[in-house]
Amino acid sequence: MSATPAPSRAELRLRSIAWALGAGISALVLGLPLGLEAALRAGGCGFFYGLLAFHLQRVDPNDSHLQAGLVGAVCGIHSLGLPALNPWPLEAPWPQALARVAPTVMMELIRAWLPLIGAALVLHGSQALSRLVVNRFEPIQRRS
Repeated sequence: MSATPAPSRAELRLRSIAWALGAGISALVLGLPLGLEAALRAGGCGFFYGLLAFHLQRVDPNDSHLQAGLVGAVCGIHSLGLPALNPWPLEAPWPQALARVAPTVMMELIRAWLPLIGAALVLHGSQALSRLVVNRFEPIQRRS
């Protein structure tokens, strides 16, 4: 079995950009049903998620908890940039105000996170599929 040569810096840069564009475009497309502004926000966050995910994959490709944490972190950062959804009802006591606002906030956060979660699934699913295809055809190339 021959050792594969390490990828060049230029190849790594291209892969990094491909991951970023893949995640960004996936999040943008998945966010379009939620409106153009939501899609653009999701696409931007997806782009940065792709950059981070590529470099995290290079550092520790077997740590799925770290990958999931990265998705959660990017979703959290995306949430910080969202406009206020419901004004806090100042006249109501704290528990009733929370009960009134919480369902709307949770639904809006889920809507904001779905494109990013979908982009992560597309990105890592395509990576797993490409590994499967490469491993499937590797024995054929060795015989040649």
